[in-house]
Amino acid sequence: MKKVIRIGGASGFWGDSAMATPQLLTASIDYLVYDYLAEITMSIMARARLKDPQLGYATDFVTVTLAQNLKTIAARGVKVLSNAGGLNPGACRDAIMKIAEAQGINLNIAVVTGDDVMPLLPPLRGKNLTEMFSGLALPARILSANAYLGARGVAAALQSGADIVITGRGVDSALLVGALMHEFNWDWRDWDKLAQASLAGHIVECGAQGSGGLFTDWEAVSDWDNIGYPIVECGSDASFIVTKPPNTGGLVSNATVAEQIIYEIGDPAQYVLPDVICDFRNVKLEDIGEHRVRVSGATGREPTSSYKVSATFQDGYQLEVGLAIRGIDAAGKAQKTADALLTRTRCMMAERGFADYADSVVEVIGAESLYGPHSRRNDAREVVMRIAVCHADKNALEILRREASSPGTSMSPGTCGALGGGRADIKPVVRLFSFLLEKGRVPVAVEMVGNTTVIPRAAESGGEWRSSVSNKDATRSSTPDSREKVVVPLIRVAHGRSGDKGDDSNIGIIARTPACWMWLLESLTADKVAQHMAHLLNGKVERYELPGIMALNFVLHQALGGGGMASLQSDPLGKCYAQLLLDMPIDVPQELVPA
Repeated sequence: MKKVIRIGGASGFWGDSAMATPQLLTASIDYLVYDYLAEITMSIMARARLKDPQLGYATDFVTVTLAQNLKTIAARGVKVLSNAGGLNPGACRDAIMKIAEAQGINLNIAVVTGDDVMPLLPPLRGKNLTEMFSGLALPARILSANAYLGARGVAAALQSGADIVITGRGVDSALLVGALMHEFNWDWRDWDKLAQASLAGHIVECGAQGSGGLFTDWEAVSDWDNIGYPIVECGSDASFIVTKPPNTGGLVSNATVAEQIIYEIGDPAQYVLPDVICDFRNVKLEDIGEHRVRVSGATGREPTSSYKVSATFQDGYQLEVGLAIRGIDAAGKAQKTADALLTRTRCMMAERGFADYADSVVEVIGAESLYGPHSRRNDAREVVMRIAVCHADKNALEILRREASSPGTSMSPGTCGALGGGRADIKPVVRLFSFLLEKGRVPVAVEMVGNTTVIPRAAESGGEWRSSVSNKDATRSSTPDSREKVVVPLIRVAHGRSGDKGDDSNIGIIARTPACWMWLLESLTADKVAQHMAHLLNGKVERYELPGIMALNFVLHQALGGGGMASLQSDPLGKCYAQLLLDMPIDVPQELVPA
């Protein structure tokens, strides 16, 4: 019998549903993988550890997920792999051990260390260490600095007999890759197998996003209340099938898998990971049965000699306030209220010797303010006025915090009071600082049962970052199209998904048919996307092609107001950007538009 390993993706972020684990445990799986660490989550954990040195990990993973399911996990011999350790994997392990002891369960728990590179920073200062995107110098005070590790630590922990592996920062797919490397004993230089395994990890790393969650054609997805979480079935040749537990909702199809493949990637020809550089341009999807899709065609090559490091630092404070406003011309009343509050508080700040806000954002939610010039909703009768501001001095923000409730009796009719029923909290602004660090400088080790095993070669090291033949912004000669055209929103001929990488957003657009794909290749250019999204852009737009899944990937640089915890936007992760673009009117030959 061909050996097949079944791995369930039980968490896509810190806050995912508690139903995923018991659901997947009914599906005869070998591994459960839990991804908790978005870049924004690292910022949240950094803030938590500032308050309590024993925090900085995903507490729900211990107190909810494992506390409720550990006996079943142990009884069925399912291995658990998670990056829930965050900034404090040792504390996470200790908390799990207490739960296991209280339930009378004996499990081997391993911790992968080495991602915390804070001790390495002092000798790097003064050596022209700069942020890899902005070029800024390393801030004086860093809250955290973590390298994105690869899969070798996870594989080594499993090889040592671990039942549960807890890591800090690593690339999201490393958990699944480590499991497959352990099970199949592949060579660490078999780049194509590593690329396929990485793609499998990428598909399940966001939980139910890989099985129908956030799908463009959401009406086709059944039973959100019991949505099935994704499972990959992988063989020794690195081919794999995406599926989900039986008798669950959700949808696994070529289209849902394609959307997850293109989620949060840049150049598909060089998806850079610590263990391999993946090329996803010619990935093929094959529907082989109900909720079963075979995935093939990912290739790989030697990785670079550096880890990407994400550091965090505090950069002042921010405040977000909101008021519900209803009635005739609610949007106009909301905008006038916001303008008055900002003008009033700026005067008060100046009188007290404070500088102006470092930045401010006003959004009228309900009046399509994020659509900018494309908004079609000026007659809203129910909106939320949202003001977000930041300042270097916390005391300056206390003025707006106090004044934010005053419109309830002095400004617009239909003002219903502050959202949340009280004064908003002032929070520190935590920004990212990303840089490259030579792999040889980062000591990776596995700790288990009081023993520490150093991994002398935690990742292959190739050359520096280099370009591939990625057919970015390809130019083509075309003859005029004389077919009859109709104007339709882009969603009629394509579906898509968007996400974030720091201050950049990507929007993946996938053609609905081969004929639509050929049309989009010619007509949906980077310039057109840049024009439509100009009100959100501070950088350029790049276009990449994935002919295997008939997709175009657009990377919008500097489009998220700083991104993550540093952004004042209501969508700092670009989750709705695909929806904004799919509403763009385009001229399409009549024959290509589905009936």
